[in-house]
Amino acid sequence: MSGLRLAVLIVATSSICTLPAFAAAESSYVYCDNGLRCFKAPCPSNSALDLATGTITKGVSIDTSGLPQADEAITAQPDVLYSGKIVVRGSIEHRIQTFTGKEYSLPWLVATRIVRTAKDGERKHCSSH
Repeated sequence: MSGLRLAVLIVATSSICTLPAFAAAESSYVYCDNGLRCFKAPCPSNSALDLATGTITKGVSIDTSGLPQADEAITAQPDVLYSGKIVVRGSIEHRIQTFTGKEYSLPWLVATRIVRTAKDGERKHCSSH
């Protein structure tokens, strides 16, 4: 193999190996929904508290489609997600959505698993909407 081909192969391989590093980092979140529904984006009725940083992301929706089956049964119970009763593992990503003909880049909490029950102090931001 020529030196140039070998160099290209090494660069390509190392690039592929580092791609996951560019993915959104997972963290643990407490998700809240105050129950109000919006007719225009962005909608500030939902929030997610990042337990690692203390950052609250407002206007975030939650995507539970990636949860394991056992966790889906838990999230099907009324108010489990919306009142901040559980801690979910996942990441915040932005998705383009169109409302009334206008595109918005909106935050989504993509949940990958349920970690545990949230502590009182972790869900207190739910009442501050």
